[in-house]
Amino acid sequence: MKGSIVQRQFARVARATVAKTVKPIPSYVHGVSSTPLIHDTVGDRLLQAVEEVPDKELVYFRHQKIRKTYEQFYYDVRKLARGFLRMGLVPGDRIGMWGPNYYEWICTQYAAALAGMIQVNVNPAYQAEELKYALNKVGVRALVTPRNFRKSNYYGTLEKLIPGLDSSPLGEGMVRSKELPHLEHLIMICEPTSLPGAWNYSDVFESGTNDEERQLEKIEARNGPDTPVNIQYTSGTTGYPKAATLTNHNIVNNAYLTGLATNYHIGEHRLCIPNPLYHCFGCVMGTLNAVVHKQSIVFPDAWFNPGPTLDAVEEEKCTALYGTPTMFVDVFKHGIEGRDLSSLRSGYIAGSPCPVALCERMVNELGLVDLAVLYGSTELSPIVTVSRLSDPPLHRIRNVGYVSAHTELCVVDKEDGIVPRGVKGELLARGYMLMSGYFNDEEKTKKEITSTRWYHTGDTAIMNEDGAISIVGRTKDMIIRGGENIYPTEIEQFMFRLPYMADAQVIGVPDERFGEAVCAWVMLKNGFDNVTPEQIKNDCREKMAHYKVPAYICIKKQEDFPVTATGKIRKVEMREIARKELGLENIKGSFD
Repeated sequence: MKGSIVQRQFARVARATVAKTVKPIPSYVHGVSSTPLIHDTVGDRLLQAVEEVPDKELVYFRHQKIRKTYEQFYYDVRKLARGFLRMGLVPGDRIGMWGPNYYEWICTQYAAALAGMIQVNVNPAYQAEELKYALNKVGVRALVTPRNFRKSNYYGTLEKLIPGLDSSPLGEGMVRSKELPHLEHLIMICEPTSLPGAWNYSDVFESGTNDEERQLEKIEARNGPDTPVNIQYTSGTTGYPKAATLTNHNIVNNAYLTGLATNYHIGEHRLCIPNPLYHCFGCVMGTLNAVVHKQSIVFPDAWFNPGPTLDAVEEEKCTALYGTPTMFVDVFKHGIEGRDLSSLRSGYIAGSPCPVALCERMVNELGLVDLAVLYGSTELSPIVTVSRLSDPPLHRIRNVGYVSAHTELCVVDKEDGIVPRGVKGELLARGYMLMSGYFNDEEKTKKEITSTRWYHTGDTAIMNEDGAISIVGRTKDMIIRGGENIYPTEIEQFMFRLPYMADAQVIGVPDERFGEAVCAWVMLKNGFDNVTPEQIKNDCREKMAHYKVPAYICIKKQEDFPVTATGKIRKVEMREIARKELGLENIKGSFD
């Protein structure tokens, strides 16, 4: 009896010791999948869709009144690809696309892919200096752009960079400029007229011959999944955007696997896409996702506009609606009363953190019962997490979902050690979707991607016990305004060049519509006391994209800036002061 008591006590101690030594579950997950990756190019997948559903409608650009079936689109794309070859462009050349959502945008996207060229997505809001940097960084040889759109005068901006453009021969786009040494061809979307110093898009479209067709066929036979097909700019921590280079393999598989996870391979889907095409959200999750899964797309307007977006859903009986949180906020603000939105059942929301209350309205009022929250970044092609549609809708929107197929995720501390689940840290990702690197920038590539190919997202995350990912903040000094990533350094470096600026520090402050807004604390040089916040904003508008222009300018003295003992600016403290001074204490931002 005594021995059995001793044995039982020993057993209890042993169990307690084992319990104490059991390691917590690490914040690591691998998206194991029985679905193999596909070894195709963008052109391969388009051709497969044409062969299977030639007469199915692929795209409708509502504002241009252009409808195209898969076969019609493929015909147009091949014609444009032949036109590019006729101009002397060759595989590997970079073709810039600078403009809003036009039919010509996606024609350029697929024509470049067929011809083995690399499309460079240029933000339509870029001003002259930003455009110059974007084109020169990657050596853009041909640029496709409309003459103007809304407040943007694209041709006028190019006149600043190409002296004598307006006095060049009409309809001839061979350009030479010291400011843009790589640019040789300017292609303007300006039918029916032509402009000095620019090829007319329609003329390029019609220029290819049988010789170029034979050349195109040879190029298509050599194109491979690992060849670069797209370059997208991301804001830079050092003040200059970085050129993320994506391969066919990256984006084809990302579109394919994300579509599978959200049932785009089942049934008929009509995707309403108000998102800009120059983002991965529009051109990968939008056009390529549709092509890979042989579905249809509706573009309601050249730029996001809630009225036409709702009109398009009603008129075209769209089943899915895409958007960032800001877009959906604007849709509800515009009003959905009296609208027949009964065709809607699914949608994607991504680009910045989504407030749960907003997602609940999307499910309950828009009927998006199959709503999927997506998370990723341009460098990741872009998606690495997606909601599980098997979860109830209101449970599904509580986080950004689970790891995507064939993807690895982990959460690490400051020394890159993996933390236990439930503990905050930086989210890292690796897998097939990781970019090949930043174009011609090995130093920045090595800074963001470890030697073992883990990409630092810069986002603070928690991996829950079941593997779900919650984004709770950022480790990088970045502002997310309505889905646009903005690095303060980029704005600060511009503001330092203003003749009256002694110091400029940029932070993000909460905003009901955009999630975050740009706020600049500035110190003026002696003798410039008459400079006003509005003047500073106007000077910024002339040189930078509108979304980077500070919404708030706070003119300060040197002693107003909170600093550490070593003299480093304390931006966390600046944010709290700014919230109080600007009356934003009750406004919830992206991570509140």
